Amino acid sequence: MSQLNLAPNLTGHDDLYQSLVALHDGLTEAECLRLWARLTLILMNHIGERDTIAAAIDLARGRP
Repeated sequence: MSQLNLAPNLTGHDDLYQSLVALHDGLTEAECLRLWARLTLILMNHIGERDTIAAAIDLARGRP
């Protein structure tokens, strides 16, 4: 299984966070959920490594 990089690895992280917050402005809860799903699928496709994605899912669910 791929080892995930959990160390800080972004520059301009505050700006990126603000972009994520602004992404949801004016959307309903259902629209926000669809947006998160689309963004997740786009990033998963970019990663393109099934093991890495599976490791990230496990980590997000609190599994070591």
